[in-house]
Parts: sequence; C-alpha cells; structure tokens
Amino acid sequence: MDAGLKQKTISGIIWSFAQRFGVMLITFCANIVLARLLSPDDFGCIGMLMIFILIANTFIDGGFGSALIQKKQPTQDDYSTIFYWNLFISVILYVILLYLSPLIAKFYDIPLLSPVLRTQGLVLILNSFSVIQQNRLRKQLQFKKLAIINLISASASLLITIYLAYIGYGVWALVAQQLMISLFNAVLFWIIGKWWPSFVFSLRSFKELFSFGGFLLLSNLINTFCNNIQGLLIGKYFSPYTMGLYSQAKKLEEVASTSISCIVDQVSYPVLSEVQDDKEKLQKVLKGLTTSIAFFSFPIMLLLIVIAKPLIVLLYSERWVECVPYFQILCIAGLAISLQNINYYAVAAIGKSKSLFNWTLVKRVTSIILIVAGFCINGIYGLLCGMVIASYSIYLINSALASKYIGYTLRAQLRDLLPVISVSILSLLIPVAISFLLPSGLLNLTLTSLTYITTYLCLSKIFIKSKIAMLKEIIGSIIKRNSRHE
Repeated sequence: MDAGLKQKTISGIIWSFAQRFGVMLITFCANIVLARLLSPDDFGCIGMLMIFILIANTFIDGGFGSALIQKKQPTQDDYSTIFYWNLFISVILYVILLYLSPLIAKFYDIPLLSPVLRTQGLVLILNSFSVIQQNRLRKQLQFKKLAIINLISASASLLITIYLAYIGYGVWALVAQQLMISLFNAVLFWIIGKWWPSFVFSLRSFKELFSFGGFLLLSNLINTFCNNIQGLLIGKYFSPYTMGLYSQAKKLEEVASTSISCIVDQVSYPVLSEVQDDKEKLQKVLKGLTTSIAFFSFPIMLLLIVIAKPLIVLLYSERWVECVPYFQILCIAGLAISLQNINYYAVAAIGKSKSLFNWTLVKRVTSIILIVAGFCINGIYGLLCGMVIASYSIYLINSALASKYIGYTLRAQLRDLLPVISVSILSLLIPVAISFLLPSGLLNLTLTSLTYITTYLCLSKIFIKSKIAMLKEIIGSIIKRNSRHE
C-alpha cells in the first residue's frame, strides 16, 4: 500500500472508529435507559416489523450505492440518475407497505402493528434523500464529515426517544427514534455534503450502474431476508415478549460482532476498489484488514460469552435475564460474522458481482434450511444453533471466493488467524475461573473483564507482535493529527 493510500486508510479508520463507536456509545446508553422504561413487548413489536423495513431499504440502496463507489470516476449524471431512482422507488415501496400493513398485522395477530408499520415506513422516503450524499462522501473517503453527521443525528434523535419513552409513549417512542435519525441525516447530509442533483435522468448511466449494482442488489436482498428470517419465525410462533428478548440479545451481540468490522468495512471497500487492478497489493490489504478485525473482535466475543449474565443484569435489569442464553449462542456466531464482509467486499471491489450473487443464493438457501431445520427440531434454541452453523458456512464460502479471485487462500487466512484465536482462547483460562468462583454482580463483571483484557494484551505482545504494532501505528497517527490541529 503506497504512502498516500495508507494515510487515507488510517485516517478513514480513525474517523470511522469515531463515528461507529460514538454512535454505538450513544445508542448503547440510550438503549439501557429504554430497556428500563419500556417492556420486552415494545421491543418485540418493532423487531417483528424490521424485516419489512430492512428489505425495503435494501431496494433503495442495495446495489447502486456500491456501484457508484466501485466505479472509478462517477459523473454528476450518474449521481443524479441514482438519486431520482432512489426517490422514485422509495415512494413506490412506501405505498406497498401501506397496503400490506393490515395483512402483516393479521399475520402476527397483533392489530397495533398496522399503524406502527405505516408510520415507521416513512423512513424509506427520508432515507432516499441522503443515500447519494452518503455514498459520495464514502467514495471521497470523507469519513470526518460522515462521523459528524451520524453523531449529531444519533444524539438528537435518541434524546427525543428517551423523552417520549419517559412520558409513556411505549412502542411509539421506538418508532420516533427511527424517523428522527432518518430526518436528521437527510437534513445534515444536504447541508454538509454540499451536493445537489442535476435535473437529469440518464438511461445510459442507469444501465451501466445496473450491470454491476443489479446483481449486488439481488445479493443484498437475499442477505437481508435471510439475516432477518429468524425474527419472522420468532414473531409468528412466539410472543412479542420472546421476540423482545431475542431483539435485545441480538442488538447487544451486534455491538461486538459488527462494530469493529463495520469500521473497517466502511473504509475497506473504497480502498480495495482503489487497488482493484493490483492483485498483489489487494492481497496485502485484505490480509491486513482481516487479521486486524480478528485481533479486536475475537477477544471481545469470547469475553462476552463469559460475562453475559452479570452484564445483561447490570445493563438492562433482572427482567431481561432470560435473554442471556440467546446472547451467548449469538456471540458464538458473531466470531464468524465479524469476518464475513471483508472477503465479500474484496471480491465486490474487483467487479465480480455476478459471482457474488450466484454464491449468495447458495449461501442463503443453505442458511434458511439450517435455521428452519433447527427451529423445527428444537424451537428457538434450535433456530439459534442453526444461525451459528449458517454463519460459519457463509464465512467459509466468502473466504473461498477471495481465494479464487484474489489469491488469498482459505488456508492462508486460517494460518494468519490461528495466533489470534489461540491467544484469545488461552487468555480465558483465569477469567473463567474467576467468573465461576465469584457471585454474579459488578465485582464479578469487573474482575473477569480486567483479568481477560490484561492477559490478552500481555500474550499478544509476546505471540502476535504485528497486531500490536499496527495498533500503535493507528494511535500514533491519531496523536499526530491532533497535535497538528492544536
């Protein structure tokens, strides 16, 4: 990686880190408050509807945004064309949701879901106003602006949400949360992004971008459906209470499994696209990003499995303790989930969207079979175990694709990951003993966590020095950048 691209990558990671963890911290703290103000049933109602909102959102920017980033020099006509397409399709999808909402409410046998979905669906139109601005900033590696916008939106919307929950609005507070985030994002992206569409819709641009984005759109639609089918099953065959427990467990697990990878993914796709014509450089970038994600994600996921009960009781109170086993099983899946996207984006960066689509069909059909089979065999616990197996199968297939098209073989990936895996597991020995000996509570949580973190860092310094060196490089870059601005 040349010096200029390396500096852009580090800068992007720093600001993506600030954005992701800033938003995560704000959301996390607000979620703790909301979990004490609202019931599992309130969260369950929103969880039942998320599959419909997420699928509709994927239509709006499931492939064209990525196509704009992948294209080396997108034009104003390209951006304007996709902007108008997104706006058009969002209105169509919202109208569809309006008509389907009574049927969806009937499917779940919960009448309240109809007005909730009709209101919540407005996020589709709001999101369509900010998609292009967001992708332009990503293309330009302007992650500082992205961080500022997302942090402001998250802070303002969550203050409103907490107030509404406090005065008794229940599930409508959660609906308002999503609407406010989308509204604030739309306004701020137009102000800070400083991009306006031209009055043009180019069929040539649309066809060119669709040739890449179309397959990616289909892949993302399948991914979105399969990632949320468990919510559909739980919502249909269990109570909103159970759905609420699952939603909170999944939300907490995603903080760990996707936070680090999302930071890297946000930066990696435009960076990988920039070096798409140099296979050797592409391999080096992919190797560095993969091992860096594992270095941070693996120890977090394993620690969370150990401290699950005291953590959830401390954060959400005793009434959420039933979601502990859900959370622990999901964390096992999270180890694989954290590494799935980096291989996927590497293959997407070189334009292999058709191959990604074909293999997405294979991955997701397999995942649905595993999840449904697990559900039929042992209810919700069988479903969760099916999710675990599906997560690892997806990682292996994505890695095989990276091996085929980029040359970073699955064997090489596993060889690079083995030291991190070994140190992460070895570091658990003393913390596990502490967690069993001490009663569940704040002391247990604190001592177990501190012991694990200390042990992991010490062993890492001995056995995986290269990851520590990279961490020091990033921190050093942050200090230098701060000193220049003072």
